[in-house]
Amino acid sequence: MSESQPSSPTESQRRSNEISHPVFAALYDRLPGDQMLEPHHEYLAADLSGRVLDLGAGTGALFPTVLEAVEGGTRELEYHAVEPDPHMRRRAEQRAADLGLAVDVRDGRAEALPYPDDTFEYVLASVVFCTIEDPDAALEEVARVLKPGGEFRFVEHVHADGWRATAQDVLNPLWERAAGGCQLNRETLERFVGHEAFDVLEVERLSLGVFPATPFVRGRLQRRRSEPLSRS
Repeated sequence: MSESQPSSPTESQRRSNEISHPVFAALYDRLPGDQMLEPHHEYLAADLSGRVLDLGAGTGALFPTVLEAVEGGTRELEYHAVEPDPHMRRRAEQRAADLGLAVDVRDGRAEALPYPDDTFEYVLASVVFCTIEDPDAALEEVARVLKPGGEFRFVEHVHADGWRATAQDVLNPLWERAAGGCQLNRETLERFVGHEAFDVLEVERLSLGVFPATPFVRGRLQRRRSEPLSRS
């Protein structure tokens, strides 16, 4: 009897890299965190123009605020969104259709964005870098697709201090499984402000969130004009 052939390495790698959390996607819009962040969505969407990328759009939580910015603004806006989880992406596409929002929603990971260099005036991230498998590679991609002088805007929860940080480290394995891969103990802010491709425009610590997913920070970084990105 002949043995079945194993999957090719390419197919195995593709399957191992798939991001799929159907239960979390179904429950996501009912979680309190989305409503808690709504005031900060206005921060991310203020005075947008040109090409804009919503990084890790999830179920489209930013879409209503961006639509308000589009309808109330005087500048043209071309809106794109990338989301690797097919269950989240379908919900985002449906939300855009319900709102009547023109948005190009694509499948893709933050570590390998499906866009050319220097494409966007703005990249927006709302509680995204806690779930990305390789946040350093993702930040390199943000810098790559932003035009020189473009803005990276973010609202993210980060590693706490003191006993809360220790507790986050202990809870993280369980939290990661329950919350769609979310990491409690990412040093996200240090990663952002320390990157050589960006100048810091502003950073603010927020009185927001409930332990263990707290504290939150928000801010704006600008892609430097004078220093070209290194290519590996």
